[in-house]
Amino acid sequence: MKHLHRALLLASALSGLAPAVAHADPAACANVRVGQPPWGDIAVTNALTDTVLAVLGYTAQPQTLAVPVIYQGLKNGQVDLFQGNWMPTQSAFRAQYQGGYEVLGTNLTGAKFTLAVPDYVAAAGVHSVADLGKFSARFGGKIYGIEPGAPANKNISALIGDSASGLSGWQLVASSEAGMLSQVQRAEAAHQWIVFLAWEPHPMNVRFHITYLSGGDKYFGPDYGAATVYTLARPGLAAQCPNLAHFVSQVRFDVDTENALLAPVAGGKAEVEPEARAYLASHPALLASWLTGVTTLDGKPALPAAEAALKAD
Repeated sequence: MKHLHRALLLASALSGLAPAVAHADPAACANVRVGQPPWGDIAVTNALTDTVLAVLGYTAQPQTLAVPVIYQGLKNGQVDLFQGNWMPTQSAFRAQYQGGYEVLGTNLTGAKFTLAVPDYVAAAGVHSVADLGKFSARFGGKIYGIEPGAPANKNISALIGDSASGLSGWQLVASSEAGMLSQVQRAEAAHQWIVFLAWEPHPMNVRFHITYLSGGDKYFGPDYGAATVYTLARPGLAAQCPNLAHFVSQVRFDVDTENALLAPVAGGKAEVEPEARAYLASHPALLASWLTGVTTLDGKPALPAAEAALKAD
């Protein structure tokens, strides 16, 4: 009996070291509503994930929504997944909607998120946020941000409203990501001064020659707004769709990969979906790491199905 007891304890301990194996999800999990802010980096991360979901038998349904609406959608069960939870930038939303989402995992580390200027502006003496006020006239007293309501815009507004920043009277110009970058492109072409919201990964890091500004720790976080990006799900998704949740929890990206994929897409030289499929087909080790312990929607081993589908391209 003692030997049997010891054997059972050993088996139990070893089972805890084995990778988790998901089981086939119910048909109700087939359609996956994915929150997608109008950001280039999230378009790429979603395209990579959605590509794998498709070959596993799921149907991703991207929904282009502002960040606050995505959080509300998660809480109300109208959005299933959100791969763009940048932290600590979205800390206020995480706090506001506590209990209205599940954290499935970390999908990106090494990101950054703060203000930047073209290299020629940095060469003229602008290296930190504290330098901006010295050149108010050159900048036209404007900081260019993204869509209204975005958390980053609130950080910029806090910077402008802080009497210690030296930016009294400055204006936040809220626009779409594309609109902001068009402004940067025009300014760079004319060698004009501009300060704008920048982040990595993003094709702007390849498309433009930019310098990130130091000194924005109070508003964007330390180390140039060093960020970690998390994947969120609606409450109950992991229990209802364990295979889907297990897969998404293992999806990981890196800054270099996203920059490389984003550059041709943003430049109009490629479509995001074919680029995503080609990338996954040429990186079998990455695909295997995402699909450990995962099945297709109907319960078959995921990796062989995905490899076959991608190879068929």
